[in-house]
Amino acid sequence: MDMNLSDQPCVIARCLALVGDAWSILILRDAHAGLTRFDEFRKSLGIAPTILTRRLATLTDERLLEKRRYSERPPRDEYVLTAAGEDFLPVLFAFGAWGRKYRGGGDVTRFFDAEAGTEIDPVTIDRATGATIGTRPIRIVAPE
Repeated sequence: MDMNLSDQPCVIARCLALVGDAWSILILRDAHAGLTRFDEFRKSLGIAPTILTRRLATLTDERLLEKRRYSERPPRDEYVLTAAGEDFLPVLFAFGAWGRKYRGGGDVTRFFDAEAGTEIDPVTIDRATGATIGTRPIRIVAPE
């Protein structure tokens, strides 16, 4: 049975339909690191140009990135984060924190707060209770 994740009531499934592949997540990581140009993404990721073109188009269509013209001759565009793309940063850090805990052997990239100089150690909390996610039981309620 084929399932269209973007039509699911679960927002996690809907998000996976958009950024559920490694390339899209890595493009967003690199965009947060300041990369904006096609060649910068291609060089950083070692990705085939056809795949990069498709992922950038999807991220642009879904409004995580915005395409802006930076040169008319020759015509060249850059890709900059939108508000939705900027709001993806905590997701990247939560993913990275899990990875450090369970896949962090050997040398790994580290992230530091540029102002404080401290290594970032993200914690995901529930805004209403202040409890760290994963420390309290959850209940999932599907739409009726």
